[in-house]
Amino acid sequence: MKKIATIALVASLSASTAFAGGYTAPVVDATPVVAESSSSNAGILIPVLLLVGVAVAASSN
Repeated sequence: MKKIATIALVASLSASTAFAGGYTAPVVDATPVVAESSSSNAGILIPVLLLVGVAVAASSN
């Protein structure tokens, strides 16, 4: 009877220490997403078309 009580006591003590720290959620660092900027000629397209329009208008007079 003492052996069963000793085994039960050891089992209960070892089972309670398994949860001693509690649960903590893992910390996951998010990797930054770098968006590549595309080289667009849209900013220069309107002034060039305006310059061509002025040149055509000036040459027709």
